[in-house]
Amino acid sequence: MTTDVFTPEQRSAVMRRVKGRDTAPELAVRRILRAAGVGYRLGGAGLPGRPDLVMQGRRAVVFVHGCFWHGHDCARGARQPKANAAYWTAKIDRNRARDAASRAALETAGWRVVTVWECGMKAVDFPDRLVAEVRGQAAAVSASSSA
Repeated sequence: MTTDVFTPEQRSAVMRRVKGRDTAPELAVRRILRAAGVGYRLGGAGLPGRPDLVMQGRRAVVFVHGCFWHGHDCARGARQPKANAAYWTAKIDRNRARDAASRAALETAGWRVVTVWECGMKAVDFPDRLVAEVRGQAAAVSASSSA
C-alpha cells in the first residue's frame, strides 16, 4: 500500500518537472553575481561534479544546492519523506557522498569551491557574502563582521 496522494501518472508528471538546472535559486545567484560584475560560465563540463557556475580566472566554482536534495542540516534538509523512505534516504546519502568527492577533487586541483544552500539565500546579507566569497574576500568579510 502506498501513502502517495498522487496516482503513478501524476507522480511521474510532478517528478518530470523537477529541474536540474536553471532553478530559481540558481537564477537568483546568477543575477546577484551579474549585478556585482562577476563573470562566470555555466555548466562546468569537464570538472568534477559539474559545478553550476565556473569562474576560470578566479579558479572558483559555485554549487547551488537545494537543501532537501543534498541533505543539508537545516529544517528542510532534515525532513524525511514518508513515502518510499528507504529509496530517498539512500539517494540523498549518495548525493552527499558525490558532493563531498567532487569538492575534494576540485580543491585538490586548486579550485575554490563555494557552496550556496537554498536556505542560506534568505539571509539579508546573502548577496554581499556571496560576492565576497566568490571574489576570495570571505576571510576579510568574516573577520570584519566579528570585530
